[in-house]
Amino acid sequence: MQLAFWKKNKKDTKNKKKKPVWREWVDAAVFAIVAATIIRTFFVEAYTIPTPSMEGSMLVNDYLFVSKLSYGPRVPMTPLAVPLVHNTMPITGGKSYTDAVKWKYHRWWGFGDVERYDVVVFNFPNGDTVLKEQPEADYYALCRRFGRDAVLSSGDIIVRPVDKTDNYIKRCIGIPGDKLEVRDGVAYINDKPTPTFPHSKTTFLVKSNSGGLSADFMERSNIDQDPSFAPGDAQSFYYMMENDQVDVVKQQPGVASVTPAFYPKGFVEAEYLPFPYDTANYKWNRDNYGPLMIPKKGTTITLTPQNISIYRRIIGVYEGNTLEEKGGQFIINGQAATSYTFKMDYYWMMGDNRHNSLDSRYWGFVPEDHVVGKAWFVWLSYGKEGMFKDFRWRRIFRSIHSLEK
Repeated sequence: MQLAFWKKNKKDTKNKKKKPVWREWVDAAVFAIVAATIIRTFFVEAYTIPTPSMEGSMLVNDYLFVSKLSYGPRVPMTPLAVPLVHNTMPITGGKSYTDAVKWKYHRWWGFGDVERYDVVVFNFPNGDTVLKEQPEADYYALCRRFGRDAVLSSGDIIVRPVDKTDNYIKRCIGIPGDKLEVRDGVAYINDKPTPTFPHSKTTFLVKSNSGGLSADFMERSNIDQDPSFAPGDAQSFYYMMENDQVDVVKQQPGVASVTPAFYPKGFVEAEYLPFPYDTANYKWNRDNYGPLMIPKKGTTITLTPQNISIYRRIIGVYEGNTLEEKGGQFIINGQAATSYTFKMDYYWMMGDNRHNSLDSRYWGFVPEDHVVGKAWFVWLSYGKEGMFKDFRWRRIFRSIHSLEK
């Protein structure tokens, strides 16, 4: 017996038209875009190292994959966006998203939490406002340096949601609840020095009677001059290098000595003022910084005129409250307040190239809702001469952990 609905209608089969080639291509393209978007959002995302702030652990033009599963994939907070484009449209330069629909922060289950010394990709906390003509610049740093009116008169302003600010990559030095301090260039967590990472860089003063290191040697050794130190006498030169390179530099012609160089305690940086931008209460610099506590969810602090500069942005921006300050008193969401309880966890991120990195020392804490994922492995890498002349074979398909050895 054959049921009627199992019978194949030969007439319908005969009359069914085959899809045109262009339609098959469109279907395939749509499927590929949807699949790639899902993978990019919830599993892994490609990232390129744009600056030397993580040298020598991560190098400029390292192409790597970032794991979203390590800390749990973050549900898109700005869901209406052009697929596979972060925040700016190619060619036109316009926004690649609309904030007509906004979703609250939510993170799905992951393999673990952010741990000390992880290499982390995150949304730049100060990137919520940018100049259209200088989107890579820190808008707030420009305002402190040149004045808000001058900055506003220089071009249009773009306001970006959390998940559409630029992606940064740094090493997590402090986790929620940690006490952080930097003493003579060495970071301390809970009064214990952090490890020296094998390829991290810092500045050394080189005394030389032969005009400093040769350009050829610097190029081969990936050593750079540090322009942040004022030129000394004709025999003093400041170079950023790895600790393992010191003995090699000492053997160069004319080199008399190589010693660590750092800003002394109390020295105030002129060009880039460190967070919290309050020299009356905190005369900190990149080499002598803190101590301060990294905020932890559920922890309550007492608010004072002296510490409000540290927590102002957390309260008013990251955690969405209204904050007013009147005569030394604080009003949060219309109510007088002498204390505040944190709603999120925060992290402290620093570059391995300590004297060539604008990091948490200059813009403060990274909220948990800004965390994108954990750097996983390098799949492509090339140097200054380009892919064909300067291909870094030894870095290809290496995990971040193995590159740190």
